[in-house]
Amino acid sequence: MRILPFVIIILIIVALVIYLDNQPLQQEATTGQESGTQPAVSQETVPRRSPLHAGDLAMPTTAIDTNELPELVIPADNDDADKPLPVYQLAPDTYMFFGNVSQLDLQNRGANANAGFVITNAGVVVIDTLGTPRLGRRLISTIRAMTDQPITHLIITHNHPDHAYGAVAFADLEGVTIIGHRGVVDYIGSQINEESVNHRREMLPEDMRGFDTVRPDVLIGAERFSSQQITVGDRTFVLYNTGAHHSYGDLVIHQVEDNIVWISDLAFNQRLTYVGDGNSQQIIEGLDWLLKSFGSAVLMVPGHGSAQTVPFPMVVKTRDYVQRLRDLMAKAVEDDVDMYDAVKQTEFPDWRDTRLYEENHGRNVQFVYREMALLLF
Repeated sequence: MRILPFVIIILIIVALVIYLDNQPLQQEATTGQESGTQPAVSQETVPRRSPLHAGDLAMPTTAIDTNELPELVIPADNDDADKPLPVYQLAPDTYMFFGNVSQLDLQNRGANANAGFVITNAGVVVIDTLGTPRLGRRLISTIRAMTDQPITHLIITHNHPDHAYGAVAFADLEGVTIIGHRGVVDYIGSQINEESVNHRREMLPEDMRGFDTVRPDVLIGAERFSSQQITVGDRTFVLYNTGAHHSYGDLVIHQVEDNIVWISDLAFNQRLTYVGDGNSQQIIEGLDWLLKSFGSAVLMVPGHGSAQTVPFPMVVKTRDYVQRLRDLMAKAVEDDVDMYDAVKQTEFPDWRDTRLYEENHGRNVQFVYREMALLLF
């Protein structure tokens, strides 16, 4: 009988160990800042005014210098069609929507890119619109929940669907000037645009309801790296034509007073770039120009992935990747290696665990191979 109390104690201890072992560990958020130092910009998450359904949202604690990634689930029903989206405050009056780092799917429903807006004392300037009219309306609702200032300008950094297909929601507003690259005019009539629209309409019919390709009111062109300035209240924005490096035409935006640069898809963070709709040489030149012109910026905000502070490693990584592709494909063409074998032989193990590597790397190799074949012969 004396053994029984001892056995009971042992069983209690074992049960306690099992219980504690199965409790989740609280993980410290990665901020990219050394312990005890203050970041150069705010990393406050703005409270969601109208949250999504419970369980539908998993967002990083910050959108700056983080390795965390958003896993946002957009409900398929229309109950949330006009509800605000979660955004992060990057600086005073400057906000960013941190999109899923993935391809378009039924989870993100077109929320797989970044967008942003700046509230000035004379109106709101919006940068990109996400990937469907429904998401464009939700971005407008987000702005409405935070300010009574009118939306005066929409800047579309480039024509790709994940950045531009919500623009029709803004075009329906009174008094909004829409600015884009002049290359979007060629894109509007292209087969690529038609195929992209049809694909999204088949996949997301309700989200794409009311879609129309929007022609900007103001077109930015002229020489590459030339600029055009707009002033809205207490904020100045300088828009740079960075050529057709990633699409039919791309813009970079310098938010002057805050020294924030919205670089769109010139460089990618936390995912592999896509070069199949642009020019790889212009990517290299654009990235060199970016670091030379804005190497001391407070913040760079990409079209995909978290924003970054100096020294902007995403810029160096993207440049290195594209330059390696160009060097290897030039050698493949010179050595008379056909494109099929070049794709099979060109693996980058250091990039293999990066998001969208499987989806984009082979296409990038093919595209750059064709570029180098045309260039060398």
